Amino acid sequence: MVRSLKDRLRVRFHLSVAETAMQDVHARAELTVALVAGDRRQAESILDKADRLVEGEGRALIVSSDRTFY
Repeated sequence: MVRSLKDRLRVRFHLSVAETAMQDVHARAELTVALVAGDRRQAESILDKADRLVEGEGRALIVSSDRTFY
């Protein structure tokens, strides 16, 4: 399921996606995404859409989210 979700995020939103923690835990995964956008508003919009895709998965739940912009 994690691989499928990562692939969909990559293809649909052109995100860089990596599983960055909990690889040894069967029921959890930590994904980190990165993107380059023209401005913060565009980045926020893309990340909001990506969150909705994950939430709409039905088998996945976002427990926490942290966004950092440079």
